[in-house]
Amino acid sequence: MKRTCFAATLVVAWSLTSALTFAADDALSEIKEAGVIKIGTTGDYKPFSYKAADGTLTGADIAMAKDLAADLGVKADFVTTTWKTMLDDFKAGKFDIALGGITVNAARDEVGDFSVPNVTDGKRPIARCEDKEKYTTLDAIDRPSVRVIVNPGGTNDKFAHEHFDEASIEVFPDNKTIFDQIASGRADVMVTDGVEVDLQSKLHASVLCPVAVKEPFTHFQNAYLLREDPALKAAVDTFMRKQLESGGWKEKLDAAMQ
Repeated sequence: MKRTCFAATLVVAWSLTSALTFAADDALSEIKEAGVIKIGTTGDYKPFSYKAADGTLTGADIAMAKDLAADLGVKADFVTTTWKTMLDDFKAGKFDIALGGITVNAARDEVGDFSVPNVTDGKRPIARCEDKEKYTTLDAIDRPSVRVIVNPGGTNDKFAHEHFDEASIEVFPDNKTIFDQIASGRADVMVTDGVEVDLQSKLHASVLCPVAVKEPFTHFQNAYLLREDPALKAAVDTFMRKQLESGGWKEKLDAAMQ
């Protein structure tokens, strides 16, 4: 009797494992069968992903997503998420891919696969131009008189709370207008991805400037977060490599840096 129960248990366990493995490994087939790839993006992070007031999405990664969908022979369906809810939305199956300046980290890697990276970057400060020589080190920023501002739930939020004990930290809900807070004097500095520092300095010319740090405070890569499926990863990686080697990605990023 015990042997029979044990054997039955093994069969059930094997069946469940097989079903889970099949589900995890069949993402690309499901996408192609549906004719749609669901793409999660925050729409608040220039130059990668930005949603205008009329709902139009632009940015380098948005352009990439459309080309990827065409490469796979499906339509791109964009799903709005936030930095704070992205992982929960991804785990809930709301989208097949998340993109738009997403940093590769362990927490995200645990729930999906990362594509070949398309950006290598690091955290740097941005401040009003008159203060560009003032906040050049973590110690210079971490003072009671300094007001650090961050967007909620992303790597900027995590970085600030890990490195600043003395400075005040404001978690500002709207990443689209967060740099206006610094420009208007309601905050002093933000530590964010270098590409965003360069773009926002350009968009706020003569008002906001990159802080003159010797080197970035961190080093990281951005990539696309994918449902776990070797076939999907292989397809996205092949697409990404072609874009990187042909200059297609650089053209999209350069066009978005305006």
